[in-house]
Amino acid sequence: GKTVNLTTKRKIFAHTSGIFKELKSLPKKAKIDYITFSGMGEPTLAKNIGSLIKAIKKVRKEKIAVLTNSALLWDRKVQKDLLEADFVVAKLDAHNQKTFEAVNKPVKGLKLKKVIAGIKAFRKIYKGKFALQIMFMPENKKYAGQIAEIAKTINPDEVQINTPLRPSKINPVSRRELLKIAKYFNKMNVITVYGAPKKKVKPISDRDTLRRRGKIK
Repeated sequence: GKTVNLTTKRKIFAHTSGIFKELKSLPKKAKIDYITFSGMGEPTLAKNIGSLIKAIKKVRKEKIAVLTNSALLWDRKVQKDLLEADFVVAKLDAHNQKTFEAVNKPVKGLKLKKVIAGIKAFRKIYKGKFALQIMFMPENKKYAGQIAEIAKTINPDEVQINTPLRPSKINPVSRRELLKIAKYFNKMNVITVYGAPKKKVKPISDRDTLRRRGKIK
């Protein structure tokens, strides 16, 4: 859905006690590959994300991932916080400012050049697994080649090529089109939303979470 509260101001949204309460509700035998920071909003806006990651690592054995829209990766404090994560997935959906504004609808004043510079700066210092996630749709699919060239300068460990398959007003790119797009990212480790193996999972989320993820109506 449409974001109504656009901001780049970091603050504390969830305290450690609340996060630990959520973690304690997990079934003891649940098989978990990553504890992931994502959610309804940008996780790096959480001023305490670094301390949360450290605290979770003291009580959980699973690796920690962060899904970010990349808007704050230029911020050295954000970079320092994310160094604690095992896997960072950063968004890159455009090659110029016009497409950036059409696809991502960023907060006023945010420039794509600054975002890309932030991604590159973080990539240089980060020792964990780093991926770029690119969402293709009618507004940016014709620029796949240009986006791929930028991706190659960043040199991520993985490129995740997506299209909106969850309930959305945006029409997804077809499987055939996405395979063509993937060819622009030659010699890179590419995973596509259509080609990635689907793991069998048993949902432990509440009904509202499952609905937002398109698992139930």
